[in-house]
This record gives sequence, C-alpha cells and structure tokens, in this order.
Amino acid sequence: MSPGLKNRSSSNDQRRLASRKQNLFLRARMIQAIRKFFIEKDYLEVETPQIIPAPSPEVHIEAVRAGNQFLHTSPEICMKQMLSAGYSKIFQISKCFREGERGNLHLPEFTLLEWYQIGIDYNHLMKECEALILWVSRNLGFGERLRYRNMDIDLEAPWQRISVSEAFFRYTSMSLEKALKKGAFDELMVNEIEPNLGVTKPAFLYDYPVSLAAMARLKPDNLEFAERFEIFIGGLELANGFSELTDPQEQRARFENDLRQRCKSGMQAYPMADRFLKSLEFMPEAAGIALGVDRLAMVFANRPKIDHVVSFTPEEL
Repeated sequence: MSPGLKNRSSSNDQRRLASRKQNLFLRARMIQAIRKFFIEKDYLEVETPQIIPAPSPEVHIEAVRAGNQFLHTSPEICMKQMLSAGYSKIFQISKCFREGERGNLHLPEFTLLEWYQIGIDYNHLMKECEALILWVSRNLGFGERLRYRNMDIDLEAPWQRISVSEAFFRYTSMSLEKALKKGAFDELMVNEIEPNLGVTKPAFLYDYPVSLAAMARLKPDNLEFAERFEIFIGGLELANGFSELTDPQEQRARFENDLRQRCKSGMQAYPMADRFLKSLEFMPEAAGIALGVDRLAMVFANRPKIDHVVSFTPEEL
C-alpha cells in the first residue's frame, strides 16, 4: 500500500471510530443503568469462564474452538450450575462468541446480559423484563416512550403477549403445525411474523412448540409446548427466556438429539456437558433469560446496524 493510501485508510478508520462516540456514551450509560437495576434488586453480579470444555449443542449455533475447548456461546451452563449450588439471584454481562455470525444484527463476538432467579417461572420473568427496560429508558432520559425504526414505542407495562400459535394464525397463511412439518418455521418467523412484533409496544412471543423448547421446561397442562418466550421491540428480537428445565434425564435426551442433528448437518462434534447435567439434580425451579446488549443499544440509539453501537467490528481490526 502506498503512503497516500495508507494515510487515507487510517484517516477513515479514525473518522469511523469517532462517529460512534455518542452511541458509545449512551451504551455505557445503558450498561450502568442495567447494573444498578439488578444490584438494587439484590442480584449478585457474577463472572463465569469464557473458555469451557463443552457448550450446549445447539443445532443452529457453532461455537468457536479454543484449543481442545470452546469459547462459550452463552454463560448459561455455568450460571445454572451456580443456581444448583444455592445462588438464588444472579446476573452477568458477558462477552460471547459464535462462529460465522456476521450481518446487520450479528457479530462473532458480542455482549449478552443473562440473569436467573430461583423460585419463579417465565410469567414472573416477563414482568421483570418490562421493569428492566422501562428503568433503563428512564435512566437514559427517554422516559416511557422511545422511537426506533420510525416507530413510536410505548414501554409502559403491560406489554403485548402473543403465543407462537396465535402469531402464525394472525400473520401467516400457514398453521404452526404445517410450518413445522414443511420446515418453514424460521422463514415465516423472520419474513412474516417478526416485522409485526413490538410495533407500538414491546411484545412477548411465548409458548414455543416442544421441538423448539431449547432448555425450557414443558408446560404442565400442555406438553406440546414449552415455557419459552422471546422479546421484540420494533420487529427486532432482543431476548430469549424461559422457565428452566431441571430434569437431568430429559435435558440429556435433548442434548443427545441435538448432537445427532449436528452430526447430520456436518457441524463440529461437542463432548457431552456431563458436569452441567449432573448439577441439574440439585437445581430448584427457576427462570432465566439472555438479552442482547448490543441490540438493546441499537434500540436506544435508534440505529439500524449493530456496527453503529460497538467500538470495532471484525473488519476494522
């Protein structure tokens, strides 16, 4: 590279980084408000290892290898082991890593807020989500309303609640059952359902089919669905939460099925997370959630790309 081109490239880098200053100040204040919310509610802030021997074998997520171990895709496994050991209310703001994720809403290195509480279910957790986002908005000076993607969104509780089955009935021409059989669930979610969620108020999309239960427990009165929900604001997915599955045998069976699916898809093999599964024998009823900090910053900064609310993207290093 000639000196002139090198200087021009360096100058562009400096301007790009400087252009994010307002968003990064807002992001910092947002994270400070999040911490204050949980500390005032007697949550313990924890730090768990980012390098682990066995991630949860999610079919659509690829972990980054770190030698013969892995960078975690979420602190979930370690935090649930802490619940099993008697920690009743914990939260963490953690860097997480996923192979090959890059786009307007995705980074291979990103930040998650996760929190867990024993003795509650996903209904209580939804109410806590409402309280958290409103608390942060007020601390940032937005009050009860914000503007995102040309939408005026009211953050006051109660938020919209819509089941997955109802969303397919309302927003698509295909039933949930048919979409699952045809393998069209994800496509219909992204293209037809998600753009309609959280338009005037944030929305909880809840009660996922059992095949998409992840690590959520099943509904006692309807075993075809799991006590899982996602949060949407202005059509943007922000969080994934559920009443926790505490049955080690059922969780092992789900992991084994996921490992088989990964193998069929040609994805890398993971060892079984045996230490985590053994800890579930001691885990009480609980609920927990993972919320994307970068995406929440996008909402408050009213920015369309995740690049606008982080210091550096992979391409800028």
